[in-house]
Amino acid sequence: MARERDLWHASKVTRELHVHRLGPIAYGEALALQERLVALRKEGAIADTLLLLEHDPPVVTLGRAAKGQNVLLSPELLRARGFDLFETGRGGDVTYHGPGQLVGYPIVDLKPDRQDVRRYVSSLEETMIRVASDYGVAAERLEGFNGTWLDAHGARPRKIGAVGVRISQWVTMHGFAINVNTDLSHFGLIVPCGITDKGVTSLQAELGREVSMDEVIERAATHFAGLHESQLVWRDALP
Repeated sequence: MARERDLWHASKVTRELHVHRLGPIAYGEALALQERLVALRKEGAIADTLLLLEHDPPVVTLGRAAKGQNVLLSPELLRARGFDLFETGRGGDVTYHGPGQLVGYPIVDLKPDRQDVRRYVSSLEETMIRVASDYGVAAERLEGFNGTWLDAHGARPRKIGAVGVRISQWVTMHGFAINVNTDLSHFGLIVPCGITDKGVTSLQAELGREVSMDEVIERAATHFAGLHESQLVWRDALP
């Protein structure tokens, strides 16, 4: 899908996006928080919201299309190594989240003018593409695969960002995850997204240095808000 400066063709900023930096948080706690915020957003009790966080302890999540063989250790062995394991309502197969990876969970109402699932997913990919570009890393889409890739059509395609969403009554949850300073060896415990012939990478691996997570958070929030023609509002307390 071609990159577009304005994915929604809005003429001006028409909404606010409230952004919360949560820091490290367990997956189950973040999932419960998302579900509560989705209910509030459906009621119109809160504005569009973006949660930015890292998952700790690390976790393997199973999407609606997950295949058991793509988790290479038993649940008992995963937990013995300090990993959580969750079945989740997002789309997709098996994925990993952990410290050093920035996860973004938008809780946004796509009504009335953004009711296009493919375009919404594209906006998540574009957010990560623009973040990578800020660091001189050329990311792109790979036809037939969700997420954000480096060398997508070359000899060594590798994934730097994942996407998995759930949309109910046009209110979104789950979202995107971009590898910043992620321990890439943890991906060896799964077949990421069921893809066996492509690798994974991170900003740290590509740049050869650790990257400021706070800086990536600010860039991701700014790009997502811009793509959705929203005014960025940083919030400390959750509703």
